[in-house]
Amino acid sequence: MKLYQNFFESKLGTLTLLSNDSHLLGLWFNGQKYFGASYDLNNAEVVVTRPIRQAQKWLTAYFVGQNPDPFAVPIKPNVSAFGQKVLKELQRVPYGEVITYKELSNRVQKGQNKVNKARAIGNAVGHNPISLIIPCHRVIGSDGSLTGYAGGLDRKKALLKMENPLSKFSSQLDLL
Repeated sequence: MKLYQNFFESKLGTLTLLSNDSHLLGLWFNGQKYFGASYDLNNAEVVVTRPIRQAQKWLTAYFVGQNPDPFAVPIKPNVSAFGQKVLKELQRVPYGEVITYKELSNRVQKGQNKVNKARAIGNAVGHNPISLIIPCHRVIGSDGSLTGYAGGLDRKKALLKMENPLSKFSSQLDLL
């Protein structure tokens, strides 16, 4: 499979975008944890493909405070079947809102006998290869704490504050 990459300059740092001909495969803040996932970015040609162009347009809207449709960019995260379920649920978390790991676990297990999948949920969220469009920054601890984020906790705080400056988390967000 031929891979393509390009970049986006945001107020929170440079983002690297990765695609094939038809789907966005990755979107990472440069230097973040799990950057590049399992892809060899050295073999990705620097080109603006249709999925990359769509993602760049989405990111432009997002960073000027608009609420772009998280389903507007064709994505294909290379994750397990369970990870796919988790990431699909994450895309449904509305702009400016948050969800706890426990709530996310309950949504993923809807219609099933619920078991504690906090660790598996946390792993899937932490290894999300398509940041922002799949908004893993919107996941918080059950106690309301702003837990870790592969892009860095300061970025998570800034993203949440940008999306909802009047959030009940504003006192935590003002610590930036």
